[in-house]
Amino acid sequence: MNSVLSENLKDLLLKGLVIPANPTALTQDLKLDERRQRALSRYYLAAGSGGLAIGVHTSQFEIREAGLYQPVLELGKEEIDSFYNKGGKVVFRVAGVLGNTAQAVREAQIAADLGYHAGLLGLAALNGKSNKELIAHCRAVAEVIPVIGFYLQTSVGGGVLDSDFWREFSRIENVVAIKMAPFDRYNTIDVVRGVAESGRASEIALYTGNDDNIVADLLTEYNIPTVGGIVKKKIVGGLLGHWAVWNKKAVELFDRIKNAPPSEALDLLSLGIGITDANAAFFDSRNRFRGSIAGIHEVLIRQGLLKGNYTINPKERLSPGQKKEIDRVYALYPELNDDDFVRENLDHWMR
Repeated sequence: MNSVLSENLKDLLLKGLVIPANPTALTQDLKLDERRQRALSRYYLAAGSGGLAIGVHTSQFEIREAGLYQPVLELGKEEIDSFYNKGGKVVFRVAGVLGNTAQAVREAQIAADLGYHAGLLGLAALNGKSNKELIAHCRAVAEVIPVIGFYLQTSVGGGVLDSDFWREFSRIENVVAIKMAPFDRYNTIDVVRGVAESGRASEIALYTGNDDNIVADLLTEYNIPTVGGIVKKKIVGGLLGHWAVWNKKAVELFDRIKNAPPSEALDLLSLGIGITDANAAFFDSRNRFRGSIAGIHEVLIRQGLLKGNYTINPKERLSPGQKKEIDRVYALYPELNDDDFVRENLDHWMR
C-alpha cells in the first residue's frame, strides 16, 4: 500500500469537514485561468473550509481530455501549502479519480505524488459491471491512495449501487469515507446499511453529497439493525458542489448544525428548505441537472471570481430560464449568500 492516512487526518475526517468541490476556472479559449483558479481555492480556504476537492464533477470531468487534470491539482496543492505555511491549519486534500482501472490507478498515483490525502473514486465508467468487478477496481485504487467512495446520482452518469456493494466496499482497508450523492433517500440508506454491516462503521466517515438534502442529512442519526446489534451512524460532513458557492455561509451553517441543541432542529430544517430551493436553481433540477456546472459558474461570475461561463463540454450551458431562477433565489434568500465577504476580499485573492 503506497499511501495511508495519519491518525490526525483520520480524526479530522471522522469529526466532519466542510469540503467544497472546486470548479475549474477557464479562459474563453478554454485554457486554464491560473489567477482565477488560485482565487477560487483562496476563497474556500479563507471562508474556513476544512478541505478542498479538486478534479471532481464540479471541476468538469473533461479536464482530463483537455490535459488539465494534473495542472489543476498542482495549483490546488500550491494554494493549500501556502495556506498551511501561513497559519498552520491542516486542510484535507481530495482529488477526483475516475475512469477504467488503468486510468483510475494512474490518476490516484498523480494525486498521491502531489500529497493529496484521498481520492474521490467515481465509478461511472464501470456502469453495468458486477459488484465483484467493481470491488476489484476499488481495491486496485486503494493500493495507491486512501479512497473516498462516491455514489453519483444516475441523472449525471452514476450507476445504482446496492447495499451489498457498499458492505464489501467498506471492508477494503484503505477506504476512509463515502460521499453519498444519489439524490435519493432509499439509495442513501443502502450506503449507510452497507457501512453498518461491514464491521468498519467506526472507521469510515459518511459525507453528504446530496445537495438537495444538505441540512436534513447533517442532522440525521441512522440506527441500523445488524446481526451484531444496532449501529448508530451520523453523516459528519459534506463534500458538495453546492458549497462551491456561498461557501462562507456554508461554513457558518455547518458550525451551527454541529453545535445546535435538539431544540434548534426544526428551525434548521426550515432553513434547509431555502438551501434546497437555491440548489434547485444552481443545479438546474427542473432540467435533469443539465445546467448544474453552468449554474455554479453563474453565481461565481456574479461575485467576480470567474470571468465567464466557460466549459469544455459545449453541452454544459445554462438552461432556458435558469438565470431567472438564480435571480429568484438571490432575492428570496439574501441571508444565504456571502457576496459581501467575497467583495471585501476579492482583490486580495486575485493577486
